[in-house]
Amino acid sequence: MMRTRFFVGTVVVALAAGGAHLLRAQGAAYDILIRGGHIVDGTGNPWFAGDVGIRNGRIAAVGRLGNATASRRVDATGRVVAPGFIDLHTHSDMSLLADGTAQSKVRQGVTLDVLGESTSVAPREGLKDGPSEGVAQDWTTFTGYFQRVERQGISMNVISHVSSEQVRRVVMGYEPRAATPAELDRMKALVARSMEEGAWGLVTRFESGGPEHPDEILALAKVVAGYGGNYTSHIGSEGFEQEKEIRFAIRVAEEAKLPVHIFHLKIRARENWGTVGRYLKTIDDARARGLDITANQYPYTAMNHGWSAFFPVWAREGGPQKFAERLKDPAVRERIKKDKDFITWAREHGWWEGIVMGRAGSDQNRKYEGMRLSEIAKARGDADPADTCLTLMAEDGGRISGMFHTMSEDDVRLVMRQPWVSIASDGSAINLDAPGVPHPRNYSTNVRVLGHYVRDQHVLSLEDAIRKMSSLPAQILGLKNRGLLREGFAADAVVFDPATVGETNSFEKPKSYAKGVEYVLVNGVLVIDKGQHTGAKPGKALHGPGLKAPAPKESGNRVIG
Repeated sequence: MMRTRFFVGTVVVALAAGGAHLLRAQGAAYDILIRGGHIVDGTGNPWFAGDVGIRNGRIAAVGRLGNATASRRVDATGRVVAPGFIDLHTHSDMSLLADGTAQSKVRQGVTLDVLGESTSVAPREGLKDGPSEGVAQDWTTFTGYFQRVERQGISMNVISHVSSEQVRRVVMGYEPRAATPAELDRMKALVARSMEEGAWGLVTRFESGGPEHPDEILALAKVVAGYGGNYTSHIGSEGFEQEKEIRFAIRVAEEAKLPVHIFHLKIRARENWGTVGRYLKTIDDARARGLDITANQYPYTAMNHGWSAFFPVWAREGGPQKFAERLKDPAVRERIKKDKDFITWAREHGWWEGIVMGRAGSDQNRKYEGMRLSEIAKARGDADPADTCLTLMAEDGGRISGMFHTMSEDDVRLVMRQPWVSIASDGSAINLDAPGVPHPRNYSTNVRVLGHYVRDQHVLSLEDAIRKMSSLPAQILGLKNRGLLREGFAADAVVFDPATVGETNSFEKPKSYAKGVEYVLVNGVLVIDKGQHTGAKPGKALHGPGLKAPAPKESGNRVIG
């Protein structure tokens, strides 16, 4: 290769991280210099005045950088400079392939989404699922998904867990019985392969009361522990049977000997309001015994998922197609209506006044999107909203999803103050064309914390809120070289106006981007510049600690930098 020497007054070409090339005027110390901001570095320490110099996709310097030069300066006077936010619980796997610009996330400062819950992007051997979000699922492994993500390009980074439910479905379909020894061995082998392909850990999602086959989950968790991974759990009951499910998560930490993370800790159902402290103490006690248990939370009093979640388990056995077939039978619908689990779980979900249709499963019922079940029943002239619910689900093949107003603001605040609770959305990277009436958390989780809970309500300090969005999730993941504004770390950063940052949407009108976030950098590239998306797609798939290949610099361990 011929090397060219450049002299004073010329332009040099510098090789940036990842193979990208940046033009930098000779003598310029940095590619980008964020000048004169209040730096909140992610540690929880008080802000300090200073600058951040970025070179080749990395943070090159933090502090008072005097007369340093740069190819591009960002004036952060009166603004906060923070690490890019890490969202530990998302459903962006398909939406990032449908639209890699990740508008709803990067516009509020999120630079890394963690994928995987009830399903994961892999393994997919033998699965016949059709397109999701308009995306053909043409891969079978994590390697295939990660390659497609990077080939298409994304504006943020991604990590994925491997789902126990997904693995079980590959091996056993929708069979509810316990696995045979041979089937369990195959499941363990698939989990091991997934870890070697870059998955970060095991994720589980249970129905109310915990796993039907706990020994299987423990066996898979032990496989993950052998690769240095973690265990994350979406507990099915966050109401009347929450104690059982938290106890099982603690059991996994004890027996599999690995860190455990609980998704969106809350207490739901009006009858349970004020009792969440009991569960916080359970986790505190486990931590006092030396178990690494953490949780995350979204800052809202309503949740969102499929209406099928409050239907009895027996009605859903065999998968979505069998569920849809059962709903066609009037006798089965009458049996569901009288089932105590249906009544209990509907109460947990906010009852008919709190259950909202967010997204219909058919064109004929889209007119009800955004309405509560009690309102839909009245509009249809139905005497009993339970009948309305069952009829709509039968008409739409069980595919209705929506929001559930079922939590207490006081409980949300109490959970938020716990030092081991991070902020996460349970949302997706979407744009303003998203179908139906999505939960506002997709667009506003992080800025709602910064605006409503920090600036307006003083529930958290600014420094602690940012810690809960950056270094704490990085620690939970065991993610190296992200989550802090520190020399040598990847240049994921956000610059926002603390006086204006916040949400612009509501439950009734959720499709609106955040305000006050002026600049967002992903791997040293400006994705948001003066509040506008640049179209840049510098995001990467970050691989977990078990990657069986020459490990990239982003591979995990249980240490932060």
